[in-house]
Amino acid sequence: MVRAESQQCHSSRGVAWRLRRRTRVGAVARTGTADLVIVANRLPVDRTTNPDGSRGWRRSPGGLVSALEPVMRSADGAWIGWPGIAGHDDLEPFVEDGMQLVPVGLSAEEVEEFYEGFSNSTLWPLYHDVVAKPEFHREWFDSYVKVNERFAAAAAEVASKNATVWVQDYQLQLVPRMLRDLRPDLRIGFYLHIPFPPTELFQQLPWRRQVLEGLLGADLVGFQLPGAAQNFIRLVRQRVGHKTHRDMVYLPDGRTVKAAAFPISIDTAGFEELARSEAVERRARAIREALGNPAKIFLGIDRLDYTKGIYARLRAFSELIADGHFGVEDAVFVQVATPSRERVEQYRILRDDIDRLVGRINGDLGRIGRPAISYLHSSYPREEMAALYRAADVMVVTPYRDGMNLVAKEYVACRFDNDGALVLSEFAGAAEELRQAWLVNPYDINGMKQALLAAYEADPKDLNRRMKAMRRTVREKDVAFWADHFLEELAATRPDHGKPLRPARKS
Repeated sequence: MVRAESQQCHSSRGVAWRLRRRTRVGAVARTGTADLVIVANRLPVDRTTNPDGSRGWRRSPGGLVSALEPVMRSADGAWIGWPGIAGHDDLEPFVEDGMQLVPVGLSAEEVEEFYEGFSNSTLWPLYHDVVAKPEFHREWFDSYVKVNERFAAAAAEVASKNATVWVQDYQLQLVPRMLRDLRPDLRIGFYLHIPFPPTELFQQLPWRRQVLEGLLGADLVGFQLPGAAQNFIRLVRQRVGHKTHRDMVYLPDGRTVKAAAFPISIDTAGFEELARSEAVERRARAIREALGNPAKIFLGIDRLDYTKGIYARLRAFSELIADGHFGVEDAVFVQVATPSRERVEQYRILRDDIDRLVGRINGDLGRIGRPAISYLHSSYPREEMAALYRAADVMVVTPYRDGMNLVAKEYVACRFDNDGALVLSEFAGAAEELRQAWLVNPYDINGMKQALLAAYEADPKDLNRRMKAMRRTVREKDVAFWADHFLEELAATRPDHGKPLRPARKS
């Protein structure tokens, strides 16, 4: 019944801003044809090799693709991104699985400097509370500028007159300003999927003003949480010198920029439908049997990243066994760590650390056929993820800092029986919405142990009450709600403010 209601709601609501939908299959090979253009670091597909040796494409895993694919399909737009292969700058626009895709090529040097360097060794740690030390290199920023220029040029070419362009995430923060210079007729939105840091941290960035001015090219700058939007407004006022009031920035040219929170979500109905399928239910039973049918299965699913808190959560779980709260016959922890940025040194070190920890825990606490930790360093299709969500009694999501964390919402969407427990870091954006989870400070090992044990021992009625409330939240505020909310706000007409302002100060 829930699924039917949700699907009906989506059908009646649609995409509220009503694009004209002039783009047709193959049209992206021509210029100026798309009324909606998504600009993201990656295309929503990965290159594959078929059994016969031919090359093809398959849909990529990940939160951004899951969130934006429904928007793309409903709006019949174009998606600009890197295809994930260094040196292939000769790929033409193409259509895959009904999506119109425009590749932007990166050289091997640009992958190293723009992506692995400035994006993931400078911005990523800086924006995640400096969990790891960021590196600042001028050559990396030069490459970041060049690649952002290439993405902006591609968007300017594909977008039709007065089109809407939605730029995604931290790799492309200079694109809005560059694109506005090329195409002032466009309505431009930017959305940051990761946290935006407080002023004390952001100010470490040598190119702080360039990044802020890049973002100010957008009409609307979206963040996961209100605090991030407030950080941005404060920095613009302090570091660029523009007049601000609440969530608005007033520019000397008469334009206004709004900064606000738009918490991202998931395709709730799609995940629930998948979780209800017989194939997923059958696979979930097989997973439990393969693990020895323990009383409780704890589950963590993360990219292998130092922000995710994997090491601390496995330590907390192992200490509960060592302290005698339960044994390996009673509970097992399944940790899926999806490979990530394996050419970056910090990630190689993290993998080695996790490998050693899992080996030590299983060596000390496991028994033949009964490891304490079932560790999987691999990526899995959506169906297998849904089966893991169905098999798990306790989902453990304990990042040190996360913009949102869609895994937490996916787990809730798959628990259509209103059972299961969610242990969630208070530093994940999802904690603002899923208040009925067991919220923890991931730096507090003892506190995490208490939460894991409470979830393990929870009364079924308490689990039912908590899960019902969380499911109501993810059902009402799904990905369609997120996209509609952002795009409606982006489409809102804001006339020139008409305020006499001084030019921004130099810094």
